[in-house]
Amino acid sequence: MPLVTSTEMFRKAYDGGYAIGAFNVNNMEIVQGITEAAAEVRAPLILQVSAGARKYAKHVYLMKLVEAAIEDTGLPICLHLDHGESFEICKSCIDGGFTSVMIDGSKHSFADNIELTRKVVDYAHERGVVVEGELGRLAGIEDDVNVSDEDSSYTRPEDVQEFVEKTGVDSLAIAIGTSHGAFKYKPGQKPQLRFDILEEVEKRLPNFPIVLHGASSVIPKYVEIIDNNGGNLADAIGIPEDMLRQAAKMAVCKINIDTDLRLAMTAGVREHLTAHPEHFDPRQYLAPGRDYIRELVKAKLINVLGCDGKA
Repeated sequence: MPLVTSTEMFRKAYDGGYAIGAFNVNNMEIVQGITEAAAEVRAPLILQVSAGARKYAKHVYLMKLVEAAIEDTGLPICLHLDHGESFEICKSCIDGGFTSVMIDGSKHSFADNIELTRKVVDYAHERGVVVEGELGRLAGIEDDVNVSDEDSSYTRPEDVQEFVEKTGVDSLAIAIGTSHGAFKYKPGQKPQLRFDILEEVEKRLPNFPIVLHGASSVIPKYVEIIDNNGGNLADAIGIPEDMLRQAAKMAVCKINIDTDLRLAMTAGVREHLTAHPEHFDPRQYLAPGRDYIRELVKAKLINVLGCDGKA
């Protein structure tokens, strides 16, 4: 089975009231943990790559890992560029075999965002690739994405229809209170998603797939393991999983998960090396990290996304 686009995935997800998991990948163990979990519960997948991951692992290595995952599992997998900030990086990924790209023009003016996004859409659609755009800016840090609380902004529902019509994007990432990274809120703040914005966007864009970035829940189990082994994450707060499940029952068809994967991998590695400081074989300490990723992803696919059995 070749790589697929997200078009059919999103159509089924919207009609079925569930979401597709979009998991960031950086190396073999992360790819294996995600895809083994999805194969076990027969869930469709979006594997996504950031600019930082391409720099770290190289485009060609990531492509071959994803191709191997498809051959190993037989799952429908879409390969997506996460937070492409320029036409050039989107073009490189399209030409290099990705089936989906995100052009993040949210730091630009509304007019410039439309112009940049339209340029990517025209190039991508001519080659059978789908495009995700973004309106609104999420706070937080993830790879090359770094937005302060002061510079963040909710999506304006009154802008979404014009943006989609003028750009031709296939899906739209919106800002309703999620945030990149593990430290999502200041002391005393509580997570709260703006479902009123999501509802208004859904009215203005009926049957159109919406995307949530920064949607890791910062699982307490992995935070505790990391802290018990020299970490400092006690104050980290994520998005409650029941809120994400509610969003998945609405217009949200794609939910991005990266930080939770990093925490799961780190927890497995730290726990193992603390218990076995004499080990120096990477296979010995990377395997527990992979196991925790598999455990995490399986739980997300079933309990949060609701896409188990949909492949």
